[in-house]
Amino acid sequence: MAKILQCYFIILSACILLCSIATGEETSYMKTSELKRRQLIRKKLTHFRVYWHDVVSGTNPTSVPIVRPKNFTGFGQINMIDNLLTTEPQLSSKVVGKAQGFYGLASQEEIGLLMAMNFVFTHGKYNGSTITIMGRNAIFNKVREMPVIGGSGLFRFASGYAQAKTHSFDLKNGDATVEYDVYVTHY
Repeated sequence: MAKILQCYFIILSACILLCSIATGEETSYMKTSELKRRQLIRKKLTHFRVYWHDVVSGTNPTSVPIVRPKNFTGFGQINMIDNLLTTEPQLSSKVVGKAQGFYGLASQEEIGLLMAMNFVFTHGKYNGSTITIMGRNAIFNKVREMPVIGGSGLFRFASGYAQAKTHSFDLKNGDATVEYDVYVTHY
């Protein structure tokens, strides 16, 4: 009988909690917010193209290994990045921000990277705003698509995708320039 009463109490408590959530009553740890219909209609789509400069050579690299692999394939290597984002493929063109985060060689069969980075904008309308990109980057594919999983500032509630295309890669020093076409929906 005691077990039946315990089960009844648990079910009753769950029902009360669900009813309070459904009716909008607040609890000490949860609040429900309603987005107004006009806010949903005001959702924007922003497209931008930037060039990502991965500099591994020289005296001031923007990409450095923090974990080195224990095998010849490179699997397991992780690089921390603070790469410039420019408006044109030349490193000397206008800087609009930085890509900060890391990438790691996450595939044993091919060169497939796990990318986790924030595009931090430092100029123009989006100065101080960020978007977060996290996904798989099979660098030998002509076009790679990765999801935009969030953002801050003017990109709050961001979602979307980024398409990466290698613009140039220097076989001698390992430096690369990658074109990123990014499509972001946000409020």
